[in-house]
Amino acid sequence: MSTSLRLVIFDVDGTLVDSQGDIVAALTHAFGAVGRPAPDRATMLGIVGLSLDVAMARLAPEAPEATRARLVQAYKDAYMDLRSRAGAAHSSPLFPGAREALEALSADENTLLGIATGKSRRGLDKLIEAHGLHRLFVTQQVADFHPSKPHPSMILQAMTEAGVGPKETVMIGDTSYDMDMAAAAGVRGIGVSWGYHPVAALHRAERIVHGFDELADALAGTPAA
Repeated sequence: MSTSLRLVIFDVDGTLVDSQGDIVAALTHAFGAVGRPAPDRATMLGIVGLSLDVAMARLAPEAPEATRARLVQAYKDAYMDLRSRAGAAHSSPLFPGAREALEALSADENTLLGIATGKSRRGLDKLIEAHGLHRLFVTQQVADFHPSKPHPSMILQAMTEAGVGPKETVMIGDTSYDMDMAAAAGVRGIGVSWGYHPVAALHRAERIVHGFDELADALAGTPAA
């Protein structure tokens, strides 16, 4: 493979797509299913990006392990039901400018695109199919095969699959988990302001962008090797 490449890795929920409605609804249902009060909306959105087992441990730290396992399954069932009724493209719409930015980056022969998400393989497949994004990403890292963010495993594997190093890689995301993961992997982190963590939480980001139209300029600091 040519070495004149750079790798741009995207988080999904809160970065590329706005899935907060279904996430909050599914979490609310899950807590109701086990007879527990649901956390407030901000707390629920604060765990987006984590693997489900880690997320439930944070949302219900005092709950027995068996209860947290029930919460995970109830959430999965509720989320799948919501998605099947509305369709993934409607329940998790792309943020304005996301498609255009992905298409423009993909058209650059020196740029490879990747995904690093707390979603499952099945969940990501459904989303990619719904939005017709099949051909854009050369590497897709999901929760099924990695420790939860902010462990750097997803980024390290993405770089291995793409054949690029840390200096040629950037992670784009909306949460502190994304930025901490980027730092742990030794790559640049670019935070987005439209997601589920407040901008103040993205203190490890090298730069914050406020729209996809700012992304090309932000990426100018990630040259191909």
